[in-house]
Amino acid sequence: MARVKSPAMQREPSETFKTSNGDRTANSRNVGLGSSVATAYSSTKQAGLLQLLICVGGIYASFLTWAVLQERITTTSYGPSSKPQKFTYPVFLNTIQSAFAAISGYIYLRSSTPKGRRTPAIFPTRAILIPLTLVAVTSSLASPFGYASLSHIDYITFILAKSCKLLPVMALHITIFRKRYPLYKYGVVMLVTLGVAVFTLHHPSSSKKSKKGAEQSSAWGLLLLGINLLFDGLTNSTQDYIFGAYRPYTGPQMMCAQNIMSTLLTTSYLLLSPYISGTGLGNYLGMVTKGGELQQALDFVTTYPKVGWDVLGFAACGAVGQVFIFYALEHFSSLMLVTVTVTRKMLTMVLSVLWFGHHISGMQWLGVGLVFGGIGAEGVIQRREKMAKEKAKREAALRANGATGSKKLS
Repeated sequence: MARVKSPAMQREPSETFKTSNGDRTANSRNVGLGSSVATAYSSTKQAGLLQLLICVGGIYASFLTWAVLQERITTTSYGPSSKPQKFTYPVFLNTIQSAFAAISGYIYLRSSTPKGRRTPAIFPTRAILIPLTLVAVTSSLASPFGYASLSHIDYITFILAKSCKLLPVMALHITIFRKRYPLYKYGVVMLVTLGVAVFTLHHPSSSKKSKKGAEQSSAWGLLLLGINLLFDGLTNSTQDYIFGAYRPYTGPQMMCAQNIMSTLLTTSYLLLSPYISGTGLGNYLGMVTKGGELQQALDFVTTYPKVGWDVLGFAACGAVGQVFIFYALEHFSSLMLVTVTVTRKMLTMVLSVLWFGHHISGMQWLGVGLVFGGIGAEGVIQRREKMAKEKAKREAALRANGATGSKKLS
């Protein structure tokens, strides 16, 4: 699916977006005199308790349902037991998802624009089309590799590894953008990597699926998932660049633009694939030959209507979840969003274990603890750093206002 820096297969807003949107609004309110500075600053993002409960509940409900449907769509066998079939059409699934997200993003963009103001352009300049195209391409390419990896690793490993997006993002920023990171970031990467390694290497041999254990934890599946994470990292890094270089470009604009372009790209592929599949290039890429992916996916959904409803529910939950994430980022603290994101991913794993009967050994739970412990520690440290910066800004604003008042009195 098209990413907006979100869950298992979805992208949540970047740190650049957080600072370029939330903090800028807060700074603009620090213009008053005396205690009004602190009052305005503290009320920048916070909404009421009811809005908070609705937002958190919306994120949990939409993305937990999204994850259950994702696993059910990609792992359920349909048809007779003698010749079972699985839904193996990731581009079709990605197209439905991005189309729903584009519509939801446009509705959110229109509804979030204050009355009396013109709705911001989805594509404000021609120059932004190039990086947005790169975002659409990388996010569209990521999903097929992720879904393909599920043929070789189990869903729990998939979810755990998808929680480790910090590693490819850091690698790309270090190699391409020559960016340096504080030492704790490298410590977080080590914890997360160690956690994934422990989890993968201690796959329980006593599982009901022990015959497929070697396949599920194979190096090929991890390689495919690594490619998926690499494309995710490219998506994240390019979005960071867009939010920094094309200010004020907001999350709803990005959500709408990215998903529109992703839908156009994947729809073009689906329409052209029947003509490409019969060529040497199509054979080399292993493309579907009989009618193309679009026709086969539609035939599959027609034969097994239940999977069609799952696909629609999956797309709707992902789109609504993205809206809740952007709303949370706009109205509440980043610590709240980090907490909800980490706990949601943990609940996704627990729900997968309970719903689909997976078995996790003690050492694997240790690996899970290392991963989410590292992610949680990163969120706490980032929050402390941000609070320190905000305190310094408030104190500087108060000193500046005090100096201005003294000059006026003199």
